Amino acid sequence: MKGAVFPFLFTIFVWWFSTGFILWLDRLSPMRFKWIMVVNTAILIAAFWGLNVSSQSSSVADAYCAFCCALLIWAWQEIAFLLGYVTGSRRTACPDGAKGWARARYAFEALNHHELALLLLFIGVAACSWNADNLTGFWTFVILWLMRQSAKLNIFLGVLNLNENFLPKHLKYLQSYFRRRSMNYLMPISIVASCLFVVPLWSGVLTEGTASFEMASNGILATLLTLAIVEHLFLVIPFQLEFLWKWGFREER
Repeated sequence: MKGAVFPFLFTIFVWWFSTGFILWLDRLSPMRFKWIMVVNTAILIAAFWGLNVSSQSSSVADAYCAFCCALLIWAWQEIAFLLGYVTGSRRTACPDGAKGWARARYAFEALNHHELALLLLFIGVAACSWNADNLTGFWTFVILWLMRQSAKLNIFLGVLNLNENFLPKHLKYLQSYFRRRSMNYLMPISIVASCLFVVPLWSGVLTEGTASFEMASNGILATLLTLAIVEHLFLVIPFQLEFLWKWGFREER
């Protein structure tokens, strides 16, 4: 039981800090964006190397290393998206009166380059994890990818809290593809399906006699998935998350 505490706290801290740091970067002067992407891409290359190495060993340290490397790979596309480098072929607001499949097509065009980047990154993560003993990094990326896709679909269909403040000024046009509703039919499915996976993960963490590596790896993944579920819940309850990253919401320049 005590061995589950550190993965839990570590994952929460990394999730909180990395989110706030990316928000802070995206609100720097646009003149710095090019250099941010240069450094970001160098980190991406190093992260792929680190993931490839750490995935071959099933030690506790390698579980944390693989998790951090997968998170840095994920952060590359987050930064590239929020800086406006990898978004979509449509960079304008949704046309007035667009409904149904037409609205869905416009929304996809606004994100298609971003979605392609996610797919390519996933292929890279999968290649680094092929026949690996340590799949912590692979499943970290899978959880982030699937839960982000779920969040995007739910926001498109309609949620109470759209978290518009997380978008920098140059991406505000994306708000036109959001819909504000108290609930949508996909949200309960997303929550229930996620719980079906997170419960066994926590069970594996809290079971007596679990090996140190499995406890660390499952603890990281269970906490990450739990945080994603909580983020989904915050989309449909009257509560704003911005205060958690007040330090990252600096005035844009």
